Amino acid sequence: MPFEGEHLLPGKAGHFFVLLAFTAALLSTIGYVWASRQKDPPAKASWIRFSRMAFLIQVAAVLTTFGIILYICSNHYFEYLYAYKHSSKELEYRYLLSCVWEDQGGSFLLWSIWHSVLGLILIRKSRDWEAPVMSVISLAQVFLAMMLMGAYIFSVKIGNSPFALTRNEIPGPIFKQPNYLNFIKDGVGLNVLLRNYWMVIHPPILFLGFASTIVPFAYAWAGMQTKRFGDWVKPALPWTLFSACVLGVGIMMGGKWAYESLSFGGFWAWDPVENASLVPWLILIAGLHCMLIYKATGFSLRASYLFAILTFGFILYSTFLTRTGILGDTSVHAFTEAGKAMNILILVFMLAFILPGLGLFFARFKAIPSIAREENLDSREFWMFIGALVFFLTALFISAKTSLPVFNLIFNKHIAQPEDVEFSFNKILIFTAVITGCLSAITQYFKYKQSPKGEMLRKIALPTIIALGITVAMAFLYPLRYDKHGAGFIGAQYAALFSSIYAVAANGAYIWTVLKGSFKSAGGSIAHLGFAMMIAGMIISAGNKQTISDNRVTGINLPMGADPQTKKQDNPLENLTLIRQLPTRMGPYMVTYIKDSLGAEKGRKFYELLFEKKATNSDQVTESFRLYPDVYLMKNNAMSSNPDTRAYIGKDVFTYISYAQTQPEEDTAQFRITPIDIGDTAFYSKGYIILDEVVSNPAINKFNLHPASGSNMLMAKLRIVGNDSSHATSTPAIVVDNQQIQPVDDTAYAQNLYLRFAGVEERRIKLGIKESDQLIDFIALKAYIFPYINLVWVGLVLMAVGFILSMLRRLKASGRVTALALLGVALALFYMFLLAN
Repeated sequence: MPFEGEHLLPGKAGHFFVLLAFTAALLSTIGYVWASRQKDPPAKASWIRFSRMAFLIQVAAVLTTFGIILYICSNHYFEYLYAYKHSSKELEYRYLLSCVWEDQGGSFLLWSIWHSVLGLILIRKSRDWEAPVMSVISLAQVFLAMMLMGAYIFSVKIGNSPFALTRNEIPGPIFKQPNYLNFIKDGVGLNVLLRNYWMVIHPPILFLGFASTIVPFAYAWAGMQTKRFGDWVKPALPWTLFSACVLGVGIMMGGKWAYESLSFGGFWAWDPVENASLVPWLILIAGLHCMLIYKATGFSLRASYLFAILTFGFILYSTFLTRTGILGDTSVHAFTEAGKAMNILILVFMLAFILPGLGLFFARFKAIPSIAREENLDSREFWMFIGALVFFLTALFISAKTSLPVFNLIFNKHIAQPEDVEFSFNKILIFTAVITGCLSAITQYFKYKQSPKGEMLRKIALPTIIALGITVAMAFLYPLRYDKHGAGFIGAQYAALFSSIYAVAANGAYIWTVLKGSFKSAGGSIAHLGFAMMIAGMIISAGNKQTISDNRVTGINLPMGADPQTKKQDNPLENLTLIRQLPTRMGPYMVTYIKDSLGAEKGRKFYELLFEKKATNSDQVTESFRLYPDVYLMKNNAMSSNPDTRAYIGKDVFTYISYAQTQPEEDTAQFRITPIDIGDTAFYSKGYIILDEVVSNPAINKFNLHPASGSNMLMAKLRIVGNDSSHATSTPAIVVDNQQIQPVDDTAYAQNLYLRFAGVEERRIKLGIKESDQLIDFIALKAYIFPYINLVWVGLVLMAVGFILSMLRRLKASGRVTALALLGVALALFYMFLLAN
């Protein structure tokens, strides 16, 4: 049966290009594997040329597939399930890219695009490593293409096609009608939590980090396969630095998105998806330090192999955790609708790399060169390896706790996470912060192999004294106030704070005294300094986070539900009830809920809040600003809040709407007309109203009305006095134009009064008074002050700068083409940032 209005050509073309990408990637893999086994140079070169051509075809097919999906979503072709589920007509143009990678298939495609980009660079620069390295990249592309195939092989569905038709995927009588598209007025649309500019740039950067971890893995595989056991470290090291930088920045961009878009009041909640991205980064950092040790001393080659393999292995394991639904409701970010066949495919993808990688590692273990003697205790490599080991053990701890649903599934157990999940992580990880902070402070003052006695102590003495002095001063002048878990945990916080300050001071001193201010050689020290600054910012901002929305000032307590991110029951006393246009004390501010307004997207409402700070013992306003937190009312009438923040150098004022009226009832009250003269009083049920004066054509009015020539405006100035001695003002007006009378009503929300200048009668005005039978407009607001949170973001930037400096220093020996290619990637990401804004 023909269906009206369908656009089937893009879907057919898209499906063709997915199959083409799969076929080309498979041929490229076979060609590179065969080339890596050839001994005859002409035959090897011939196979490499064949494999390159196949890979280039695969790249073109992947990019074309992405373009077709974006075309379908941007044109709202709802006959495709992909567009119906993820796009909608009211969606802002800048969020169209987010529509593509909101879906599981789109994120796999994004991953494949980055593999394509990295593969092109490796083809150009990897020289005699090309065949074994690119065989790994091409094999990954085979699996990623399979995720998008949606084809049946022996009645088994392989992957999920992004070009599936809505009528074939959703059962219902409507889809049996030839004109079913006439009944689909709009799509479901992008998840409201993802309608944030960070979700345009965060996923591409995060997936570039994920994708780039395959390069050190591929070089490690190539080193074992070709038995060039130590040679692979040199070309892999710049890639490891690049991956550590991009993945670390991508993870913290997710934290910035959570801070700006989610309402749990922070940037990290130990969510399983967050953990799944952090674990590979920790192992990658461990591997990076082991590679540096090997380059300098010949130690830790086996550890370099193991960590390179496990980094990409845990990337695949995190994919398995977050995309198969195994996490269930333990994460608000995980995919839950992959299907059994897709779950099996993801599992095979993971095992196809982890098992051969570890298998070849253990098979070649004895052949991998190793120095028999132990490192000296006063050598840099010894303490670097200790630090790497701490990172690795931390990663195993986080992974083990995150994998509890897997353990329950395998062993048929029902072990639950502890009630306070965050503390179960923090009580262990804070000691990781202590150890790594101290190690990053002192290790660089050692020399490789052996250090002169006493030299390190002399150089580290001043930073030690500075760090101790700052920590002690803070304990007295600005103490940490997070005492929820007792004195022991407070002591641990101070130890971690000292170690992070110590690392900042020691690395700064090392750059100045040892490197003589040479920033070209200071990449490692800058990265350590930035990481330590991040940790210090996390400790201070979390330890002294202050809730200023104390609702005891109003006495109006609303029932609060559980926070959707943390699952914790919210405390009504920490959610300030604000009545519209009624200033209310909140911490150091007087806050007024001014008004609300509808956003461009359906169901979105912004709330305008005026914050004013007044001088002590004075009504003079010393500071004033407005915030606009917003709320999405979703189709199930659930409310999703997006925060708004006032940022200062030393703090952030963080606010979000925790309760809002979503479905106001129809107002049935009517205006009661009362004649009133200047100085007279009119009564209402909760007080009285005094007419002070009537102003003709006022130059300034709250409605910003300016009558045209020949028109007149009269404005009544009213004073409202409540029975509770409250005072308010109101200025209803009337505009006379061409013998037409147009009233301009005013509202006193706190009194639930609507006032109308209804006309003039015998030198008195006719005042319309309506006492609304609706509930007074009100909201509940949650507000925090995050002190010194900018240390986190500044530290992140410094850490990234350190990685980049170190990478460029290594790339200088590897050629300019790679640096230019990576610069192109950076420019592409910058373009995405501009598009998002």
